[in-house]
Amino acid sequence: MGGRGASSSSCRKCDFVSWPRDEAKLARVRALMAERELDALVVRAPDNVVYLTNFWGMKGYDAVVFRREGDATLICLEASAEDAARTAWTDDVRLFAGYDEHDPRPPTARTLELAQEAARGHRRVGLELSLGTQASDRMVGEPTTYTQAWFDAFEHADDATPLLAEARAIKTEQEVERMRLANEIAAAAMEHTRTNLRPGMKESEAAVIWQGFVHGEGTGWQGKVELALPFSLVWSGPGIKTFTATGDRPVQADEPTLFEIWVCADGYWADHTKNLCPGELRPEYACLEEALIHVYTCAIDHCRPGASLPELDRLVRAGIAEAGYPGQPSHPICHGVGARAHEPPYAHQAGGGTVEEGMVLAIEPGAYWEGGGGLRVEDNFLITADGAEKLSPFPDGVVCG
Repeated sequence: MGGRGASSSSCRKCDFVSWPRDEAKLARVRALMAERELDALVVRAPDNVVYLTNFWGMKGYDAVVFRREGDATLICLEASAEDAARTAWTDDVRLFAGYDEHDPRPPTARTLELAQEAARGHRRVGLELSLGTQASDRMVGEPTTYTQAWFDAFEHADDATPLLAEARAIKTEQEVERMRLANEIAAAAMEHTRTNLRPGMKESEAAVIWQGFVHGEGTGWQGKVELALPFSLVWSGPGIKTFTATGDRPVQADEPTLFEIWVCADGYWADHTKNLCPGELRPEYACLEEALIHVYTCAIDHCRPGASLPELDRLVRAGIAEAGYPGQPSHPICHGVGARAHEPPYAHQAGGGTVEEGMVLAIEPGAYWEGGGGLRVEDNFLITADGAEKLSPFPDGVVCG
């Protein structure tokens, strides 16, 4: 497929790119820490760990003490020592046992002890006190949460979540490069699915075609991606609804099959919604597609540095209402993408904020019919001085064939 690097056998044996320390990103975080007079951040969410150290852990037991002055401390499982030595941007790596024959406590208790030791002497510390969601670790299936003891251990800590959200909203050149890789993998997987989608196959079978390509071919992509993970929701025709599970409903001929898809490439994400139609698109869907693409195009044109995020939300919802779908969609129409698939900023008419150069935004208007059916379009856009640059090469709207 286009965009793929060396052959599968040679690519999987190559030395993957070692991302150099992203000094621009780390300097931005430290500048925000200085503004808030914080001496250290103590973080454990996998996306914040990878953001600050480039280390993407296996099990979510890891943590980072990130100092305003001096090197960061990465705390991770002994079993991850080799990964940390190869990928982490810090030489201060402190290891703990996943199983200790003398200690029946969970591994996170040992993480906490090492984090306390590393943070000792720092007067003002920030924790992720208002963390709402987090990205997956590399195991994905069993997210790790921390007990009250983690928060009690750092008395009088400040909330570092707003600081990290502000820092992460503006992407560096390296972050954009990594997100382009995730976008390329997602698009190539859609091209692969386009040639293999057949009416009558189950939605879940269509999902597996896309997911299998992402994980199988995206892992090793261009010799730059060590691990690519796929996430998807797939619905076809009358099965298209918001926030329902992929099932065994059949893929419909002459109707769209909607792929709500995410790719995580070594901790950086792409978030798309793409639509495939085996056959000729029915007229009612073609009319909806035309109206939705018009709203989508207006939203993209709006996204220039300094533009209002509340106004973006109003613009999209007014356009969808004018097309005959008042009150839709029931989901946000714009959010940030980066070390999570969904991260600040969010566009909301009752909120605030502006579009800024360096943001990567997912724009996703949709409209859905009562009883099932409808459309959503979504891609990721880098905000430049000249406007919004689409990151995925795969077309928007409904792709027939």
